[in-house]
Amino acid sequence: MNVVGKSVPRVDAFDKVTGRARFVSDLDFADQLVAKVMMSPHPHARIISIDTGQAKQVPGVKAVITARDIPGENAVPVIKNDMPLLADDAVLYYGQPVAAVAAETAQAAEEALKKITVEYEVLSAVLSVEEAISDGAPQINDEAEGNIHAYHKIRKGNVEEGFAAADVIIEQTYRTPYQEHAYLETQGMLAVPDHEGSMTVYGSMQCPFYVREGVAHVLGISLNQVRVVQCVTGGGFGGKEDVPSLVAGIPAVLAKKSNRPVKLILTREEDMIMMSKRHPGLIYYKTGATKDGKLTAIEVTYYLNGGGYSTLSPVVMWRGAVHAAGPYKCTNVKVDAKAVATNLVPCGAYRGFGTPQVLFAHETQMDVLAEKLGMSPVDIRKVNALELGDETSTGQQLKHSFGLKKTLDEALKKSSWDMKRREYEKDSGTVRRGIGLSTVFYGMGLGAGGAHMARAGAFVQVHQDATINIAVGTTEMGQGMRTVLSQIAAEEFGVDVTDVHMLPVDTSRVPDSGPTVASRSTTLSGNAIRDGCKKIKQNLARVAAEMLNCKTVDVGFNSGRVYARDLSSDGVAFAELIATASHEKVHMAAQGWAIAPYTSFDPETGQGWAYFTYASATNIAEVQVDLATCVVTVLRITAAHEMGRAINPQQVEGQIQGGTLQGMGYGLSEEILHQDGVMINPDLSTYIIPTSMDAPVIDPIIVEEPFPDGPFGAKGFGELPLMGVAPAVANAVTHAIGARSFEIPLTPERLFQLLKQSNQDTR
Repeated sequence: MNVVGKSVPRVDAFDKVTGRARFVSDLDFADQLVAKVMMSPHPHARIISIDTGQAKQVPGVKAVITARDIPGENAVPVIKNDMPLLADDAVLYYGQPVAAVAAETAQAAEEALKKITVEYEVLSAVLSVEEAISDGAPQINDEAEGNIHAYHKIRKGNVEEGFAAADVIIEQTYRTPYQEHAYLETQGMLAVPDHEGSMTVYGSMQCPFYVREGVAHVLGISLNQVRVVQCVTGGGFGGKEDVPSLVAGIPAVLAKKSNRPVKLILTREEDMIMMSKRHPGLIYYKTGATKDGKLTAIEVTYYLNGGGYSTLSPVVMWRGAVHAAGPYKCTNVKVDAKAVATNLVPCGAYRGFGTPQVLFAHETQMDVLAEKLGMSPVDIRKVNALELGDETSTGQQLKHSFGLKKTLDEALKKSSWDMKRREYEKDSGTVRRGIGLSTVFYGMGLGAGGAHMARAGAFVQVHQDATINIAVGTTEMGQGMRTVLSQIAAEEFGVDVTDVHMLPVDTSRVPDSGPTVASRSTTLSGNAIRDGCKKIKQNLARVAAEMLNCKTVDVGFNSGRVYARDLSSDGVAFAELIATASHEKVHMAAQGWAIAPYTSFDPETGQGWAYFTYASATNIAEVQVDLATCVVTVLRITAAHEMGRAINPQQVEGQIQGGTLQGMGYGLSEEILHQDGVMINPDLSTYIIPTSMDAPVIDPIIVEEPFPDGPFGAKGFGELPLMGVAPAVANAVTHAIGARSFEIPLTPERLFQLLKQSNQDTR
């Protein structure tokens, strides 16, 4: 390999660390206006009337809009299209956009918002899953029958027979919280009216083609009249998948009405109140096993609090259902998974997409089962862990590229598990240490549930000076995609990565590439780029064959040169070949295309080839618990990840480090609080995320099991680093203090109550 497998520097690093990178807030157009949004002060209310007359009189105000001013359809297209751009008849959550203003200055826009008069009839709010599914609960959303946004099920074998064959049965209820994305850059969009009634949108986003559809939808224009350009994006983690269509739609309507560019940048407080979150989870989990630890049955009832509108809940819930039984062999599985409507902020994508919630449940359940059977947490996982040839809960046989047990072995060895497990059990006094683990797997790509979007386009062009441009429709949001895809293109042509430049993501440049989600960019966009490169190489090979006096099939590209594969000559420089090809007018641009490998799923049985491949990981956490302060300090996390092949090992390690901190926050400190449906901690001083001062020693371990259908053996894994951390930390805390929580985060307050209930001294 020329550059694949090498830790080349990030191609976008210099611009970002020097401040040269231009985010949407850095862009300005002549006559640009500032947008502000009026949010609902109630979690549930009927809108009686809206009066914008006084707002329009504020000096500097150029446009004021409500639902009746939307020229197209008042809906944000996601799956069900049940969420309006601006509330019309009712508001279903606190913070829902009701009206918007565009003015010459932010001050004028804010003054205008104060002048808008809305008369509400306040209605009772349904704020929990239990309330929403109870008998006689009020219907929240007309599109959610019985307050259920989505329902999915898995049926494998016979769980009644499985439990009858069990020597031990464990039943437990688990709860997980909201999680805020806390991206450094808040949501923002800039809409610019363009020629012939078209609209160009610049912004911070993950899915430009979603935004294109959303803007066309609310403006009532065709897709070819909307151009979307992704600016440098300061983090997403799933939070810039679906809601940017709402954030773009508002300034687009204002720009259409005022015929001037309009920029909307949310403040941190507005962003946290209005934008999507990770779904809170409620999981009822029942597990049966024989006395030697073999699983006989798993039954799961899994609820997610979806909030007022469905947005991405149907597909988040589907992925959660598929992963609910964990990475374990079990012939009898029953899963019922429901996304529930409540009068809280709609939830959507977040790194892990419906699996971290149920993963906390199944990894805690495995430890509890081990305790009941007198086994170690390691042994019960080794007995049940999936291997090549085994079937998942959906009946899918794992045929290639799966290394879960390898990650477990590597993590155990690197962490000195056996020695530390014994050593930490000797601790006494008010400070105790513990060590815990989790094993997880994760389906790559959109899976059968999103098969209709499982494609990716790319554009590749070789210039006469032998430099290369590539363009894709998937996006860079900090994960390193620009570098990895540049490496893939460089490897195909056998050139240095510095000779490859990726163009900004622009919907007018490439065909719809689907969303940048589900750890799919490296695999799908990488394959699309390879497809485009190979088309160009076919043209170049004909020229090279004449220059090298060999057959076209014998031409090879490597290390900046083009060779005959039998090495009968020293070959020619790649630049010399390109100069000759340019002179001969050879076509050196191509569009690449890739579609995901086969998947299938039967919604009635929950059986099928749910994902084309799976990545896997083991996390081992070491913690220190202060019984006096009830503070948990994470000392070390050993994280072994199998991702097919590491295109850029340094970036893989960076993903592991970043995801580990997010998983720590999910397990220990991150919690959105509501009072009567109103969010009361919408800022980063009261919503506590881990900082560099909280970071433990992180030992990343790369395990490679090449995936035959991935670019150079790679398969995505960007979400996986977060997923197994919270349960590993929670299991370590249990090892330290001898008491177990079935709810996260393990805040000092929650830990205090846990110790109190277990009659432990907290002085």
